[in-house]
Amino acid sequence: MHWMRYGPSAILIRFADDVGDEAFQRGRAVVSEIEQRPPPGLVEFVPAFTTLLLEFDPQLVLNLAAIGEELLPRLESALASLSAISTVKEIPVRYDGEDLDRVAKLHDLSPTEVIELHASPIYKVCMLGFAPGFPYLGDLDPRLHTPRLATPRPRVRAGSVAIGGEHTGIYSVESPGGWNIIGHTSVKLFDPMREEREMFFLQAGDRVKFIPEKDS
Repeated sequence: MHWMRYGPSAILIRFADDVGDEAFQRGRAVVSEIEQRPPPGLVEFVPAFTTLLLEFDPQLVLNLAAIGEELLPRLESALASLSAISTVKEIPVRYDGEDLDRVAKLHDLSPTEVIELHASPIYKVCMLGFAPGFPYLGDLDPRLHTPRLATPRPRVRAGSVAIGGEHTGIYSVESPGGWNIIGHTSVKLFDPMREEREMFFLQAGDRVKFIPEKDS
């Protein structure tokens, strides 16, 4: 593990070199430590597959080097005692997406087979990004890996369950988007009216299981 300056008021911590289960578990441990004991002056942090970006208030933190050197031993200690596997969060899905049939034809599958393959795994939330609360979910069956649309849609409604390349995800807010929409969920992934720590239904490190609704 090592850290580097990332602009005038941020540091980037690299906790793994390769994407995989070990990196996923290491990332969970690092994020948990930051959440429980945030360093002074921290404004926000952004976890990714192998890195963690921490942004500080420049008026409160003048010595990023001291922060980086203080954090590393704490994070290394957190890695030595990785937390237990998180609870699986079930998300109901109505598989009625406008791209479901096209995705099925592209892979020589029936829509029912696409649904079964998509709903079978327990996914890991690798990171949140693109939009507030949008989860990038790992472990999508390779038979469903589907390129993004050549031309993104100008409007994708919140709750759309979609496939983009080797990941699946859920649009947390209405936005433009180029992922292949295969279904929809009524679960609200982002609610700015909640308390700050409860705005996001999912966090990096969570596990997710899609539950097809009976009439999908």
